[in-house]
Amino acid sequence: MSQIFSYRQLLDFARNIFLQIGCDEENAALASRVLLSADLRGVDSHGIARLSGYVRLWDAKRVNACPQIKILHETPSTATVDGDSGLGLVVAPKAMRIAIEKAKQVGTGWVSVQNSNHFGIAGYHSMMALEEDMIGISMTNASPLVAPTFSVERLLGTNPICVAIPAGEQPAFVADMATTTAANGKLEILQRKGGVAPPGWIQDKTGKSSTDPHELKAGGALLPLGGDKEHGSHKGYALGAIVDIFSAVLSGANYGPWVPPFPAYVPMPTYMPGKGIGHFFGAMRIDAFRPAEEFKKHMDQWIKRFREARPASGFEKVIIPGDPEREMENVRMINGIPLLGPVVDDLKYLAEKFGVEMVNVKS
Repeated sequence: MSQIFSYRQLLDFARNIFLQIGCDEENAALASRVLLSADLRGVDSHGIARLSGYVRLWDAKRVNACPQIKILHETPSTATVDGDSGLGLVVAPKAMRIAIEKAKQVGTGWVSVQNSNHFGIAGYHSMMALEEDMIGISMTNASPLVAPTFSVERLLGTNPICVAIPAGEQPAFVADMATTTAANGKLEILQRKGGVAPPGWIQDKTGKSSTDPHELKAGGALLPLGGDKEHGSHKGYALGAIVDIFSAVLSGANYGPWVPPFPAYVPMPTYMPGKGIGHFFGAMRIDAFRPAEEFKKHMDQWIKRFREARPASGFEKVIIPGDPEREMENVRMINGIPLLGPVVDDLKYLAEKFGVEMVNVKS
């Protein structure tokens, strides 16, 4: 059973919690916007449901609420940033801003990040570039929950990639996806609902396909995009590996099985080759390649043609990446955001822990 809360209520509640753990006003507001952008866009696994997880990381002294974010190395078009163990919700958009500013100067900007934490949805950071007539790219590595094709070891994270591309009259193209068949957060939602996972999402500890959403707790693993070799899981494995290398091997963050786990109760790896979690961002100024208006006109034509594609039997229309999330955002901004009972209970716990007023159900 879900309860409905308004975006503004949840945004203010999250901001108050971030203030309570020591964030300043600017960072608390930024972290809240990034967090709630997931709920608005229908990515419930990465929104307010994760707030208690960030607090537990702070309790475990793994998150620095007042990070001194700094550039370790840079060229006119590149930079490596140290996030000082800050919230990824804060470190990531600030690193993306550096990429955008570099792109303004020289056409493209590329930033790798070390010493950060979980950064919410990749889409928020990529979409920052749209306002500047730029293509935005974002990716991050994550806790090792994914077994490479033919393996039973958990060596990669869900390692998402997002590419946001501006258009003219049409809404932007926004492809935001994990490199696994499903993100771990989807399993968490199924656990709360008492549901069953579709085949191809997870395997048990012996490598056999499973539909138990609790399988990870028994030593199982998430599967790369494709599910198995016959359906192209080696491609999902390769994509996840690319994200891991760009985000961490390039930046000096931890990679592979040594990435710090998101749940604070999971022990940290005994060996860590780098610092924290890693991200990678790119910003590409359209007019560094061709006039922006000309490009956006052709993007409109591209989008319209794909929208007009003949749908297969049983389907109404062909969608463009970003359509479902944008439509969901329009609905939820008006009608509110539904939260499952266990998520509401988490928020009540945080309200009591910090003496913050609990949000009210939307009337």
